[in-house]
Amino acid sequence: MPGENLSRDEARERAALLSVEGYEVSLDLRSAIGGPDTGPRTFRSVTTIRFRSAEPGATSFADLIAPSVTAVSLNGRDLDPGAVFDGTRILLEDLAEDNELVVDAQCAYSRTGEGMHRFVDPEDGEVYLYTQYEPADSRRVFANFEQPDLKAPYRFDVRAPEGWVVWSNGVGELTDGVWEFAETKPISTYITAVVAGPYHYVTDTYERVFEDGTRLEIPLGALCRKGLARHFDSDDVFRVTKQGLDFFHDHFDFPYPFGKYDQAFVPEYNLGAMENPGCVTFREEFIFRGKVTQAAYERRANVILHEMAHMWFGDLVTMVWWDDLWLKESFADFMGTFSMVEATRFTDGWITFANNRKAWAYRADQLPSTHPVTADIRDLEDAKLNFDGITYAKGASVLKQLVAYVGRDAFLEGARRYFKRNAYGNTRLGDLLSVLEETSGRDMAAWSRSWLQTAGVNSLTPQVILSAEGRVTELAILQEAAESHPELRPHRVAVGLYRRQDADGSLVRYARAEVDVDGPRTVVGELVGADAPELVLVNDDDLTYCKIRFDEGSLDTLRARLGDLTDPLARALCWSALWSLTRDALMPARDFVDLVLRFAGRESDIGVLQMLHAWAESALTHYAAPAWRAEGARLLAEGALRELRLAEPGSQHQLTWARFFASVASDAADLQLLEGLLEGTAKIDGLDVDQELRWAFLEPLAAHGAADEAVLTAELARDDTASGKRHQVRCLAARPSAAVKAQAWAAVVESDALSNALVEATIAGFAQPSQRELTAPYTSKYFEAIGRVWAERSIQIGMDVVRGLFPSLQASQETLDATDAWLRSHEDAPPALRRLVLEAGDDLARALRGQACDVAAG
Repeated sequence: MPGENLSRDEARERAALLSVEGYEVSLDLRSAIGGPDTGPRTFRSVTTIRFRSAEPGATSFADLIAPSVTAVSLNGRDLDPGAVFDGTRILLEDLAEDNELVVDAQCAYSRTGEGMHRFVDPEDGEVYLYTQYEPADSRRVFANFEQPDLKAPYRFDVRAPEGWVVWSNGVGELTDGVWEFAETKPISTYITAVVAGPYHYVTDTYERVFEDGTRLEIPLGALCRKGLARHFDSDDVFRVTKQGLDFFHDHFDFPYPFGKYDQAFVPEYNLGAMENPGCVTFREEFIFRGKVTQAAYERRANVILHEMAHMWFGDLVTMVWWDDLWLKESFADFMGTFSMVEATRFTDGWITFANNRKAWAYRADQLPSTHPVTADIRDLEDAKLNFDGITYAKGASVLKQLVAYVGRDAFLEGARRYFKRNAYGNTRLGDLLSVLEETSGRDMAAWSRSWLQTAGVNSLTPQVILSAEGRVTELAILQEAAESHPELRPHRVAVGLYRRQDADGSLVRYARAEVDVDGPRTVVGELVGADAPELVLVNDDDLTYCKIRFDEGSLDTLRARLGDLTDPLARALCWSALWSLTRDALMPARDFVDLVLRFAGRESDIGVLQMLHAWAESALTHYAAPAWRAEGARLLAEGALRELRLAEPGSQHQLTWARFFASVASDAADLQLLEGLLEGTAKIDGLDVDQELRWAFLEPLAAHGAADEAVLTAELARDDTASGKRHQVRCLAARPSAAVKAQAWAAVVESDALSNALVEATIAGFAQPSQRELTAPYTSKYFEAIGRVWAERSIQIGMDVVRGLFPSLQASQETLDATDAWLRSHEDAPPALRRLVLEAGDDLARALRGQACDVAAG
């Protein structure tokens, strides 16, 4: 990574000097197949850039990361590549007013998901390529000015192996052995794209007639590896795509501007998806090889719509620099759920948002690295790490609050004006706030200062005073903030009062009031005189972004009767609040596990149920007293098996409980049942043990020594696919052996032979909660290795290693001291690396506080 960074100041200076008129990029990808695999495999990349300089005679630079450069020409002058190219930048001296730069380079195929990723399918030997650039990896494929505000139109042409198809942002046509693509609209470097290979391709068409009679026709395409074609439910992908295009055309008043709309599901992808206009890329795990729950389809629909929202928020209008990354990611995260709920079959999407996405935000906002939604991004390494829970989920939550603040109509009208004024350009925070002030009449500067320009999350707690007759005399909301981030914000919230009203004992809302919370104490006058509640739910309907707290009476009600809450969103909000209490060491982990055991079986929303399972495992792994872990594991396994047997045969709840049971199984009887389900000697009515579920059962068997290498090799023979290989690698690394752990560590830390997907799988297998003693020796090795790994490997692999191998299972003061010692002795380490270690250390400190709370409860 040394030399690959770009600072905000450098980008600002270059943008003031240069304006780009267009790119022509020619790639020769025929080297992707055949030939030896020794040494870096490269492809030829020839780039022509036409650009202007505001200061003739000035000096600047272009970006390129490549093993070698064959030739460089500036305005017809041949430059010595050895003199002007340093491995990451090309020096450009004595610029003219109008310039033409031509760079002929040998660029490297990637195995880390950055730049031009090359994947060989183990199932049939076919080679597949795709690009992934955000925030700054297009320079690994062609020479450019790698920053979002130097937009330009692009023309790509690509030579590929015979029989391949190539896709890019524009429409392509094969002419005399060359794929030539239509010129794009002005876009940023990081959203250009090339996908090439023998992909399975399906087409459809979207049509729309506007009120003025104008007809819009968008060619639709969806593609995946041939090996996944039999699993590809492209009809559902197209259905959601068309529903989304209808929604955005109904509300944005700006027709989709990028021509075609291809969606490529690609292998070994680091992200969920990427919004390349006209050629969106997704991780291929969104093609389901086995039975999955409705939550998985909802997640895919949300991602499809998130990326589609980017066509306007991010692609049409782009932030000037990564400080305002929220201008695209927060909006896409919000609009993804907003459109999904209103335009598709997934009408309960706000429940998932409240329970899942916000949990991500709340965690990130309590780390020492938390930052305002509008962040201070000094360089590209900062930018890479800021694709986080603040930028996505907190930003989306804040926008949900904004809609409540200014009103839906004013918000959408502001978006329409924003697009029309800034189409194909770049913006900053003020550009959006100005149109929202116009449409809403509200003071957006004050709102922005509170919500976008400060960090931290507020806690809202109800305070209830009752009369002798059992009525509310006063109900107030107390607002608190962390000492490190003391800002108290204005909140538009709904307060719901709940009590038993039905003969079946259901907890039902009988009173509700909306109020603007401002300052440390706000009285909700509208609820004075109401009957005494059994539960007060602050932030009912999830209008604002806050940590929900409870008064003692409400908490007692939830401990006794959480499952009696009939409203699924209210239930989800209560679960989220209880998990927050657990993470904050205000509720013992064993109490949270007990709530899950007693009430999760009554949860109707499958996404919430899956989240509860994840939280219960985390509570046991990180926050439970060490002496209680074995008991907690036994209780969870017993509870999971009980619910698995009670679940409706063939239902998604049954599948979800089966997966959870496998993840917590540890004693001999549980493992024997898993073996029986795999071998067919045991059966649970309605449970189809398909290939994906087989691997889910095999991992705990491997981790507990009940499935050896021969068993895993045999399973790979049964599922000799890319997915099967990832599963096998994870299971192999999960085996309880010191030699296995040493081998896994060496494969990830000491070697760069594994692809990004197999690095991820190896790390996942290495860190097993049941193997704390086996991985304990790697604590000191971790701190010795991370500086070297960060310096020598790509930033993506560096992030995977630093996050994934941190010794979080060695939860002791000694490990925390070692973390602090590394930070003290490495003050000059790259800020992004220090941030990752600081975050991991903070999570560890939180775990120790949680364990102390649980010890006290025991």
